Formats: sequence, structure tokens, C-alpha cells
Amino acid sequence: MKIAVIGTGYVGLVAGTCFAESGHEVTCIDVNPRKIQALKRGEVPIYEPGLEELVRRNMAAGRLHFTEELAGAVSPAQVVFIAVGTPEGETGRADLQYVLAAAEQVGRALKQYTVIVDKSTVPVGTADKVHEVIARHTRCEFDVVSNPEFLKEGAALEDFLKPDRVVIGTRSERARKLMAELYAPFVRTENPIIFMDPCSAELTKYAANAMLATRISFMNDMAALCEKVGADVEQVRKGMGADKRIGYSFLHSGIGYGGSCFPKDVKALTATARDMGLEFDLLRAVENTNARQKRCLLTKALKHFGDLSERTFAVWGLAFKPKTDDMREAPSVELIEGLLGKGARVQCHDPVAIESARRYFGDRVLYAPTSYAAAEGADALFLVTEWNEFRHPDLKRLKATMKSPTIFDGRNVIDPWSAREEGFTYFGIGRPSA
Repeated sequence: MKIAVIGTGYVGLVAGTCFAESGHEVTCIDVNPRKIQALKRGEVPIYEPGLEELVRRNMAAGRLHFTEELAGAVSPAQVVFIAVGTPEGETGRADLQYVLAAAEQVGRALKQYTVIVDKSTVPVGTADKVHEVIARHTRCEFDVVSNPEFLKEGAALEDFLKPDRVVIGTRSERARKLMAELYAPFVRTENPIIFMDPCSAELTKYAANAMLATRISFMNDMAALCEKVGADVEQVRKGMGADKRIGYSFLHSGIGYGGSCFPKDVKALTATARDMGLEFDLLRAVENTNARQKRCLLTKALKHFGDLSERTFAVWGLAFKPKTDDMREAPSVELIEGLLGKGARVQCHDPVAIESARRYFGDRVLYAPTSYAAAEGADALFLVTEWNEFRHPDLKRLKATMKSPTIFDGRNVIDPWSAREEGFTYFGIGRPSA
């Protein structure tokens, strides 16, 4: 099958590469000539484990191509995916200008029956808008399908190649058969392709992300309560998660969620509800808790040290989560800006996100080549992202490196009692201080 993918961002590049891996001929399109030239050289602009190898392998096999020319890629395609950005607008609503601009170009390029797939995260009613735009520019038969993505950064290839479900929104039997054929190689383990109407498919993505964000914020509220009453949120989590109706996923307390999806999607869903005359008080509370949580380590440091000026602090982890270099809405940004604003010096380390961090902080912080180099001479260590290499530090070496043995653990990955035995003052999230 010939496939065109418009947009070579995170979603488009992963989708296009995985479809090529399953044997289809895929052309990925982007308006950025520098990005296209880099991709033609096999250089992937994002960090995702295994992606660069997969891109190069499918390029070498002649199944994966990159171009700036949309019309030439769309015209022969049986399926066209629109995977462009939907940034947050001023009111929290998703900005559809790039989606609709792509739809217009697709309409002008169609030469045969084609299924156009909204792969971008879009609000309810977008499939109808895309259909309307395309119809103004073509007489060819076509269908518009909603096919939201559920990829986790750091595990995107696994999520795409072995999805727990595929959601497809369409009212067309012709489009349904084509999409079922396209996704058949990915659901051989009997995980379902769930067909529904486009509006329901569009809403499913927002509902899923909002639910996960709600679980995170609920546990962070519980962590705040644990600190007040002397309980340990990790023990509470274990007790809760053992209930099969609840489970353990997304029950870890920390310094808040970030990334390109949860913050934007919670706002967009709230805005959609407001447009329909509904007030989602629960999701507003989720946002408020998350905003508070991103400030909690700075608040703890101010309470412990008082004046932070002229102090030096180490920050381990810059990306919003492990296995990515994505710093969009990352808790590290608010923490570091807060420390700098209080007159402190910051020495930071992240396994892959250093170059991303330079775009945020420039030369205002020190970028250390290793975690222990970042901790050298530090008054305290802030652990922000739970990379595996940070989970079991050599506490003796760390203490000898630091000026003051103090840890602010924003992800509860260091055992507080082990830290205490080594002479550290330890502050976690919802855990007894040591």
C-alpha cells in the first residue's frame, strides 16, 4: 500500500517508519527543507530509542522516503495521514490552522479515491471540518478518518508496533476495510481495532490523557496530605494499586506531569466542554494541583535553606520523562528558573536532553558531562527525572562530592532510609523526611 504522512514530528515520523517496517511504501512530507535533508541522511531530529536505526533500515530497503513536495507524494497514495502540530491556542483550544492548511493541499492533490486520516490530536468535529475543506478542492471520492495516537515517548515504537488497541473513527465501510487491512499486522496478538464514529474517536484521545493526568494529580494531592499527617505515599500507593479496580499505572507521586500531551490535552478538553456549556471543575483542579506540584521542590528548598542566593544546586534530569529529550512543559524548567530567580547557581545533567536544555537556559546554567560532575560542590541535589542511572547512586561518592549532603527527590526513586544512613538530609514527595 502507498502511504503519505504529512508532518515529520514525533507522531508522523514514528507512524511513517512503522508502516514502512510492515512492508508499505511510505513517503513522509515536511515543509522544513533542513529537516527533510537531515532525514534523507538518516539523521533523526528527535530522541526515541530505536527510531534512527529503523528509519535507516527502511530507507535502505526503499520503503521509506522523505520530501517537501506534498502533491507528488499524496497523488499516488491510498492513505494520507495528517500528523501536523495542533498547538495550544490562547484560550486552551487546539489550534487547527496547520491541520486545515494540510487538508486544503491534500484536496488540491487528490487524483483517486483516498482515505485521509487525522492522526494529530484534534478536538471533536475536526474530521467534519477536514472533510469540508478537502471537498472544496476536489471532485475525487475520499473519506476522512479519525485515528488518534496513543504513543508514549520513550516507548513509541513498541506502542505503535504492538498497540494495546487501535481506535478508528469512520462511518464509511470502504474506509473501514482499508484501515483494517493497514493495521492488521499490528494486532495479530488479538488486541482490538475499535471502530466507532469520528467524534467518539476524537474524544477518546482527550478522555484517555485527561484520565491519566487526573490519576497523577490525585496521587500528588495524596502526597501533600501524607506529608501533613506523617504517612508514606509509597505505602499508600501499594495499598491502592493492589485493588484490581484501580491498578498501579500512573499512581506515582512526583513533581507533576509535563510533555506535549497531558498539559495541552487537559486544557483542550476543558475548553471543548466550556464551548458546550459545561464546566469541568475536576480538570481545573487537576491543572491547579499540577501547577502547585511543579513548584514544590523549590518551596521545600526555601523552607530548608531560607536564602538561596549564592548557593549551588545540582539538578539531575531535564527532560519531562526518561528516554526522551523532550522538555516541553518539563518540571525542570520551572524549578531551574525558580532557582536562578532566587540568585542560585545551577549545575545540571541529563543523559540526552542537554541540547534541548540549551534552548531554554542558554549559558545561564552549567551543563555537566556526568551526574557526579553536576553534584560537585553542590549545596543540594534535586532529582527531577527518573532516569535509570539516577535510581541507585553511589551515596558515599555523592556525599564526598557535594558541599552539603541534601537531596530533594522529586520522583521518590532514592530510598530515604539509605540516604539517612549515609548522612543525607532527604526530602521526597509525600514521604517522611530523613
